[in-house]
Amino acid sequence: MVGIVLGSESDLDLMEPATAVLEGLGISYELTICSAHRTPERAAEYAKTARERGLLAIIAGAGMAAHLPGVLAAYTTLPVIGVPLSRSPLQGTDALYSMVQMPPGVPVATVAIDGARNAAVLAAEIIGVHDEAVAARLTEYRREQARKVDQSAEKHGRRRPA
Repeated sequence: MVGIVLGSESDLDLMEPATAVLEGLGISYELTICSAHRTPERAAEYAKTARERGLLAIIAGAGMAAHLPGVLAAYTTLPVIGVPLSRSPLQGTDALYSMVQMPPGVPVATVAIDGARNAAVLAAEIIGVHDEAVAARLTEYRREQARKVDQSAEKHGRRRPA
């Protein structure tokens, strides 16, 4: 199971692609909202109890100062995947820098700004290391992506006569 944590309800639309990917891959998840700044005790408790709830990875979306993924990582040894969100005047670069500049020993794997879809794929890859069924579904997911590109190439490919 994967935990998806949002710093605010307003981030839900940017994080929904993660839920869609996990659902498509048959991976269960739980979603919650807690803030590193407004509810720090809730964030700490969520991370501290994540393993006993059966979580295998945590995806945390945050904008601006983006402390949520780092706070969660400080309280768990599970992999935390940060999704910098673009809801700030700096369009997510502030969140991106905050996530990738974690101190040694407390890493946060970080995907692209608004990259919730890739965060879910990365969580699935982590789970797939030990779960052959998830690995097989990931392989099919990648095949389907390739099929879509091939279909687009056939539909839109052109040759210009010499």
